[in-house]
Amino acid sequence: MAFPAPVWLAVQEELLGSGEPEEDCGSRSCFGDYTDEALFETFHLSRPCIAFITDAVRMRVKSAAFKKSQPPVDVMLMTALSYYAHGVFTTSVQVKAGISQPAGLVAAVSTISGVIAGMSDVFISFPLTAEARTRTASRMEELCGIPGVLGVLAPAHFKIRASPYDKKSFKSFINTLGFTSVVSQFICDSEGNILSVEKCCVGSAFEQELWDSSFKGREVEDDLHGPFWFIGGKGYHLSKHVLTPVSNPVYDSEVRFNEAHAKVHRIMQSTLCAMKRRFRCLQQLGFAEESSLNKKSNIIKACSVLHNIAKKFSVPLPPAAGMDEPSYPGKPYSAPVEINPEVLQARQELIDRNFSVPPSSRDSPGSNNLNEDV
Repeated sequence: MAFPAPVWLAVQEELLGSGEPEEDCGSRSCFGDYTDEALFETFHLSRPCIAFITDAVRMRVKSAAFKKSQPPVDVMLMTALSYYAHGVFTTSVQVKAGISQPAGLVAAVSTISGVIAGMSDVFISFPLTAEARTRTASRMEELCGIPGVLGVLAPAHFKIRASPYDKKSFKSFINTLGFTSVVSQFICDSEGNILSVEKCCVGSAFEQELWDSSFKGREVEDDLHGPFWFIGGKGYHLSKHVLTPVSNPVYDSEVRFNEAHAKVHRIMQSTLCAMKRRFRCLQQLGFAEESSLNKKSNIIKACSVLHNIAKKFSVPLPPAAGMDEPSYPGKPYSAPVEINPEVLQARQELIDRNFSVPPSSRDSPGSNNLNEDV
């Protein structure tokens, strides 16, 4: 199996800096015995990508307090990467890691998940400069025709098991699709790079409440990231920075805008499907209690970090296993919400300015070809 070769030194300098990774006892033996094909089958990642992750984890561990009595870092990393990929502890990796007790395996995943989740400050971030934000918005406009959009905002639901004996707690985990889940707030760009991951709440939570109480939501609404929009679904309120579809489109321009909006929104669905395909642990996170969701949050954030790294290294997705989950329809409030008239006017002006003319007419003056997708 041949993988596209990344520009290794450039990526390493960009994401890790010039620090030297810590050598670990047996560090080269954990992954070195695998062929490239076996590495991909076992971890759903390529050899250069795993080498980069290993160095990054060693450097993070070196800078933090770490119990020397624990297994070597690479052994725990191998255990965790296999668990992320398959959602179970495989016998072959258990034997290779030399960890036979379930408690030891769970502890290894918990430790590494905390370490990798802590690396999100490096690997998950908004475009930092005005130039980078403008570039990101331009790519989004090329995709859908909506100007000034920095990313896609959506709730990400991950299935869990909850105790049916605690009826109140069990009910709190049931989402609008009828299954028990935890939900996190995700933002991604037009290429499926994750820009932000926050929260880990019960599945019945309203996405608008997640946004209102999130760090990124407050930053965006306080204009700290510039005059940009974020595409949000029906569970969000139209605001100065969250762009929602028109509820009951009447004019062709509104229909075209909604089609473009839906096209962008599908990016998030594709991104989450890709994550759950590469990291099958996200298809079922196991038993959860409302009072202790931190471990689930760390696994979700760790897989998000690894998703962005895998994209940097152009690692292909593994073969699909089963059907993709249906897209989440959103959870709007049942009572009508009053929207600021100025915000409604801003959206209408955007629609009138960019969607009054069919895209084929805009792009090819005089052309009769009306089959171009919005």
